[in-house]
Amino acid sequence: MTDKQPIFILSDNVQRTIGKDAQRNNIMAARLVADAVKTTLGPKGMDKMLVSGTGEIIVTNDGVTILEEMEIEHPAAKMMVEIAKTQEAEVGDGTTTAVMLAGKLLENAEKLLDQKVHPTVITRGYRIAAEKAQELLRETAVDVTNDDRILKQIAMTAMTGKGAEIVKERFAELVVKAVKQISDKNKFDLSNIKIEKFKGDGIENTELVNGIVLDKERVSSDMPSIVRNAKIALLDIALEIKGPETEAKISITSPSQLQSFIDEEDKILRDMTKKIKESEANVLFCQKGIDDIAQYYLAKEGIYACRRVAKSDMEKLARATGAKIVSNLNELSKSELGKADNVEEIKRGDESFTYIRGCENPKALTILIHGGTGHVIDEMERALKDALGDVSAVLKDGKFVPGGGAIEIELARRLREFSQGLSGREQLAVEEFASALEFIPTTLADNAGIDPIDVLTQLKAEHDKGKKYDGINLFSGRIEDCIKAGIIEPLKIKTQAINSASEVAMMILRIDDVIASGGGSSKQGRMPQMNEGEY
Repeated sequence: MTDKQPIFILSDNVQRTIGKDAQRNNIMAARLVADAVKTTLGPKGMDKMLVSGTGEIIVTNDGVTILEEMEIEHPAAKMMVEIAKTQEAEVGDGTTTAVMLAGKLLENAEKLLDQKVHPTVITRGYRIAAEKAQELLRETAVDVTNDDRILKQIAMTAMTGKGAEIVKERFAELVVKAVKQISDKNKFDLSNIKIEKFKGDGIENTELVNGIVLDKERVSSDMPSIVRNAKIALLDIALEIKGPETEAKISITSPSQLQSFIDEEDKILRDMTKKIKESEANVLFCQKGIDDIAQYYLAKEGIYACRRVAKSDMEKLARATGAKIVSNLNELSKSELGKADNVEEIKRGDESFTYIRGCENPKALTILIHGGTGHVIDEMERALKDALGDVSAVLKDGKFVPGGGAIEIELARRLREFSQGLSGREQLAVEEFASALEFIPTTLADNAGIDPIDVLTQLKAEHDKGKKYDGINLFSGRIEDCIKAGIIEPLKIKTQAINSASEVAMMILRIDDVIASGGGSSKQGRMPQMNEGEY
């Protein structure tokens, strides 16, 4: 390394890295994070096995899961993890693309640094390129028609490579149906889609329940196991005798006083049950506890009841059934009740589930995932969440772009054309930005065992002819029109990935001084040292 800058030890607990050492160290850390997830990209990407110190195993190729589970200490590397988290929160998919793009932007910037191009010039060029890329993305994107076929193709593209290929068509139908059902004036709150997992049967048995599935059983075996034409009450109060706030003593001097005390408790619980019965409710979900005596009276009245239902599930039940959550039993009436065709307890192995099915126009649904092992079910859940995020994103934004590296090649071609009109060294940065975009299709090809140079050459030739939707179909191994082939992605994935990647790359490039200090011992204040191959 030329012009190597020293590392200054300012005191026993402060270490400082300055100049090119700081820049190269940060760039290397970011690149290593990108390299860690590179092989997972695309439908032919490989999985990672993550093993914790306690022996817990996660098998996945989901970028954000891998990065969240990795032990990363370097501050620049942690910034790369933040990109993945932002991408996941905003879209739910495209995390690997965002991280890889940031890593490649920094790698290309290093070449310019070697040519004595100043970091501020590079960041200015990257900013120009990112803004132009967003403009070009909008121009190239295709409007979504109200066509379920397009939405299903987007869902299938999101799930390919995550072990869901054999059931992707079925899963895509479930996803599209679920997202459309919970939509509220073009708003899509995916928390209204509850995902439950059951270990048993095959993944092809995964089902969409037009209502809610709770991992709860009825509180008494004397209660009916199934209730038709269910009228559902939701309570967030305990059906128990309320104890005094402060410590209290009750003096009893005769057996009759004791009996009257017990009888009064019994009467209170019986009256609670009577109020529920008078409201005509035949199903009860309680956020808190239900006393044993109350359970007896509820069972006697033929009311199906579950206790200690999570608050989030209570809210979903309200949206699915139309019931209102009641905090005062005196206010429970027929108008507060929700409706469902049936409520049923179903035992699967050692577990019991309560199904609330047949809700009229529910705004909350459940996807019940089946699978042979916990690892398979977890990966299916990640695939479904990616698909749900993609479908909701494209419905919100109303636009999609071709996948298979087509959009990246088109952006790179047009950015190079745009750079010709720039004066100054920013032109070099815009060209390197374009080169970084080409890293996505070459990695897709590389992960599929196809020669990346041949693919890149062919793609460039096709795009030069004006075939702007041509990308690589990794299942056929040919260059095709990706929109016709059904390989499409939401526009939001690309806009968010370019935004996040360019912003973090520019931020890291502007750092030329890294100071780590700790208030404690010198060991706590040392900078994490980055060696080749370490994260």
